[in-house]
Amino acid sequence: MKAIQQIALSGLDGIAVADIPAPAIGDRHVLIDVEAAGVNFADILMTTGAYQATPAPPFTLGLELAGVVRAVSPDIDGVFVGDRVMAVVDHGAFAEQVAVPDARCMVMPPGMGFEQGAAFPIAYGTAHLALTHRGRLRDGEVLLVHGAAGGVGLAAVQVGKAMGATVIATAGGPEKLEIALGAGADHGIDTRTESIKDRVRALTGGADVVFDPVGGETFLQSMRCVNPLARMLVIGFAGGDVQKIPANLALVKNTDIFGVYWGAYAALDPTVLRQSADDLGQMFADGLLKPHISHTLPLDRARDGLQLLKDRAAMGKVVLKVR
Repeated sequence: MKAIQQIALSGLDGIAVADIPAPAIGDRHVLIDVEAAGVNFADILMTTGAYQATPAPPFTLGLELAGVVRAVSPDIDGVFVGDRVMAVVDHGAFAEQVAVPDARCMVMPPGMGFEQGAAFPIAYGTAHLALTHRGRLRDGEVLLVHGAAGGVGLAAVQVGKAMGATVIATAGGPEKLEIALGAGADHGIDTRTESIKDRVRALTGGADVVFDPVGGETFLQSMRCVNPLARMLVIGFAGGDVQKIPANLALVKNTDIFGVYWGAYAALDPTVLRQSADDLGQMFADGLLKPHISHTLPLDRARDGLQLLKDRAAMGKVVLKVR
């Protein structure tokens, strides 16, 4: 089968289109004919070995996918041949077939297309788990979402609105802000021309929950415009700088700071992931969530898709069309 492999940990130059053996199906596994695969920032980190769970090369890239079940092992129930599913893997989604543990495979909600399914699990899973399980976002609170035109940022905007929050979105430039506002954000802050701290204070007086996949100075500005008892959610460091957190600011306002590594919950507490997936499926069925896909590319242009993310040229998700 065709697959996109990382031959060496040398960045995007180490990517190659390869013909590799189709996967064998093991115990409690589902074999999926992949229709589409989602591109994530973690894929870029994996090309250099910077991701915390990078395997030794060569390996097939890709963390999420959607497709049709081709076969199931005899020891599972609830997933059947012919089902339209989405799934998350440690790596291997950028391929024509993938064997997935049944616990990581979810039947797609009615009305969801394969490209939407490929754009859904990681971004919306991260946003939902962060805002519910970690951030305890409540109806009527103010949610500040950074990187709000990216895949996980847009997901947080939509999930936050569905939970009843007033959402302030930040992004670099009016075009990106327009996407975030169109996804339901109540207010927008252009980080190229405006101060996050000053604008949040002017708009709402302060934020109760901060969803931050950007990091660096963006996080530090946020700490200066939160309300007492705020919850800061550390999602990632897409801005390139890992912030040093001033503990005195956390002390003064009794601020909670939470790390959110969604993928770890497969081992830490899979029941939390399953409940989150069920809740998200219902939100999608109710019309509250709609993945925004800015670019759809064929599988053999995976390197171009990753470059779009690296250059911050994508809004929402980039998806690879496999079939």
